[in-house]
Amino acid sequence: MTHSQIGFATNLPRRRASGGIQFVWPLALMMGGCASVPLQQANTLSSYDGLTSNGGKMTKAKYKVAPADLASAKTAYVAPVAIAPAAAQSVKKPSDQALVANALGRALCVGMSDRFTMVDTPDNADIIVRATVARIAPTNTTIAALSTATSLGANFVSPYPVPRIPMGLGGLAVEAEATARDGRQVGAMVWAKGAKFIGSDARVSQVGDAYSLASSFGDDFSKMLVKGKSPFKGFPLSLPSGQKLKSNFGGKPKYAACEAFGRSPGLIDFAASQVGAPPSWTDKGRLVQSK
Repeated sequence: MTHSQIGFATNLPRRRASGGIQFVWPLALMMGGCASVPLQQANTLSSYDGLTSNGGKMTKAKYKVAPADLASAKTAYVAPVAIAPAAAQSVKKPSDQALVANALGRALCVGMSDRFTMVDTPDNADIIVRATVARIAPTNTTIAALSTATSLGANFVSPYPVPRIPMGLGGLAVEAEATARDGRQVGAMVWAKGAKFIGSDARVSQVGDAYSLASSFGDDFSKMLVKGKSPFKGFPLSLPSGQKLKSNFGGKPKYAACEAFGRSPGLIDFAASQVGAPPSWTDKGRLVQSK
């Protein structure tokens, strides 16, 4: 066998892996590269008047915010997140539904802690936030398992990250509003987003993608209230605050009220996601931990 033949044989697994990637890319592009989840009303907002579209393709949203009414607010309360009947019908396990709802509430509470003092009862709050999961587009667990196996196998022979199989991707639709003490709506949002085949982990759970996207909604809505303006304009990436970073890594939240949603599993969940483990393995949901 010549040196060139030896080189070709040595690189064959790598060539096969890269060939698989080359096959996935055109297929993903033809399918849009992400799950398409439409905006969906759950009819839980006090008003849908005056909502402005963000014009987004990946993240679809209609929103409004009253910065003048938020200016004097100092305390805030996040109610347990509700699950609309349409969302409940698409996911078999009530525990999975609760996991998504709780992750969303946690993200809202931690995100709002950047500006507001979070309290544990609505009676002490200047702002009350209520959110509802309007729809859960289930992740196809069979395809997720295959995607994870393909990715783990390819990582042994290829230096390049392998995208997910661009089928069976899940998604999430949510609506939420913030009201003042007198019941006035000071912020509202109807939101939907699907998982991407690149940059998201395939988890073997019907709510694998919805769970991840719950944090994305929590970030968008809390930023709107914290800044008093659209979270969809300007530079899309920003460094998280110290308190948010600490909470996201599983540390004690800035305010005890956020303990009602349990603590983020942090790096443990990140490691689990890399091998496709369901989020229920690492996130124990509404578990109040000792201080």
